Amino acid sequence: MTIPQDSTPCIDLHCHSTASDGALAPDDLVARAADKGVSHLALTDHDTIAGLQLARAAATGSGLSLISGVELSCVWRSQTIHVVGLDFHESDPGFLAALAGQNENRWQRARMIADKLSRLKVERLLERATEAAGGDVPGRPHFAEVLVEAGVVPKVAHAFKRHLGAGKPGDVKACWPELPEVVQWIVAAGGIAVLAHPRKYRLTATRLRALTADFRRAGGQGIEVSVSGQSSGDLGFVAELARREQLWASQGSDFHFPGAPWCELGRITKMPDGLEPVWHHFRQPIEA
Repeated sequence: MTIPQDSTPCIDLHCHSTASDGALAPDDLVARAADKGVSHLALTDHDTIAGLQLARAAATGSGLSLISGVELSCVWRSQTIHVVGLDFHESDPGFLAALAGQNENRWQRARMIADKLSRLKVERLLERATEAAGGDVPGRPHFAEVLVEAGVVPKVAHAFKRHLGAGKPGDVKACWPELPEVVQWIVAAGGIAVLAHPRKYRLTATRLRALTADFRRAGGQGIEVSVSGQSSGDLGFVAELARREQLWASQGSDFHFPGAPWCELGRITKMPDGLEPVWHHFRQPIEA
């Protein structure tokens, strides 16, 4: 099936709000998505569904259909991997308990980041980062924002380059669960487990094939084929992975903030032919 960029329906199954590391509140995100022509949206905040209620209320009457979503962190062969959960039961007790555990992992990581950056002598660093996150668990972008505000660095990019980026003191790894466990959380809640943005992990082709195979064996059902900032070569390679492992194809902008045209809501690259869309398998299937 071919999915043109300006298709009707316009389906975006990966984006973030202030409930995790996005810049827009859930209701503002929904409003922007509707304005951009998105007809079906999944809000996939990191390890939380705290924004879904507000997003769902905003979607009512907007002409946009909201699909339950989340992006869960896990580990595969010592590598941090993200799995998107779609169309799950939001009130499933086991799933909510798992999310609570993920939330505590994130708080533990935030406290460790604050401790690692204590040498910068920024007063109330953790508290201010939490405020920047709207009272939720702060991530590295929120710490970067505080470092700029405190005058430690002139721009967020400098904060990552000097203090928070890969290999820097604030680059703290969390203790995430293993990939099969996270996949089963989603499946047990009636949802669809999707391997998120596979080319962003910078794995070799051999390791990415191994990851995809292990993901499928663990119960994974889908893979993000069309994502923002991806070359045509990567698009074709991931499409072939989907065919090889018989995974349903998903797509999403991975939108975090306005002003980045390469990852705007609803801006989805045409997906290659011969793939089975993940949304055909939702509890209420979406038909193009």
